[in-house]
Amino acid sequence: MERQQPRRLEWAVTEAQTGQNIHTLLRQSLGLSGTVIKRIKWLEDGILLDGVRAITSQRVRAGQLLSVRVSDPDGPNPMVPTPGPLDIVYEDDDLLVLNKAPGLLVHPGPGHYADTICNFLAYYYQQTGSSAQVHPVQRLDKGTSGLMVVAKHPHAQEKLKGQLHTPQFRRIYLAVCEGIPRSMAGMVDAPIGRVPGSLMARQVDRAGQPARTHYQVICSAGGRSLVKLELETGRTHQIRVHMAHLGCPLTGDFLYGREDRNLIPRPALHSWKLHLSHPIYDTPLHFTQPLPPDMMALLPDGFSPEDCIPEENRVKSS
Repeated sequence: MERQQPRRLEWAVTEAQTGQNIHTLLRQSLGLSGTVIKRIKWLEDGILLDGVRAITSQRVRAGQLLSVRVSDPDGPNPMVPTPGPLDIVYEDDDLLVLNKAPGLLVHPGPGHYADTICNFLAYYYQQTGSSAQVHPVQRLDKGTSGLMVVAKHPHAQEKLKGQLHTPQFRRIYLAVCEGIPRSMAGMVDAPIGRVPGSLMARQVDRAGQPARTHYQVICSAGGRSLVKLELETGRTHQIRVHMAHLGCPLTGDFLYGREDRNLIPRPALHSWKLHLSHPIYDTPLHFTQPLPPDMMALLPDGFSPEDCIPEENRVKSS
């Protein structure tokens, strides 16, 4: 497989920019951070002016073409490439949107160095000849299914991470919970901290990090509720902790509720809708991923989450 060319960004110098130095253009016109500039300026093909290697202090004139490499430097992939299942919802030169299957870890860690989504992506890039490397933007728990974004180079990762917890980057989840919250809609504003003595568990803790979750009960049946949730912050296990705090833990949540593998072998949480701005072109991107079968099985037959959301409250998606 022939390797694809590294991802580059280009800028044609305007009359008004004559006399500016390249560093200023990289920051103001191409939106590169100081960290990215420091990394690329040492690469042989990092910064080119009219096809010739240039330095950041160099002055430019109208009509010249500035070209910068934003792909990672050539070299060994730090991630072990492993064949594995990937459900790619969207892909371009700068990012991927995946539909994550439940039961998969996103990042390698103790005991899981070669069987995570990052490993599967490294193998996918290797097989397709892509020059990209794996740069996750958001983290989903092992048991959570649904939409997640992965950048293909450090510049896209920085831009997308800068959108997190702003109106530009909206993450909307669906959860099936035990019981019915007292209020059918609201915001849980409760800080989250570690449970003493536990490496995994979290709890509502006044001394913890600020955490805010907006929720709306879509419907309830059989002692359970289908809840739409939107994160304002991104703490570990935030939705699971906050719903348990309301007295309505997620169905199947072994850590904050009651595990019942006959119902569902994981906490019933799904990343349903994703709204973001493209990191290079600033165009809006919208994605929706329907509930997976194991969560649909917890709901009444023939039910669709969209059926219970008033039209004026529905989030438009494509």
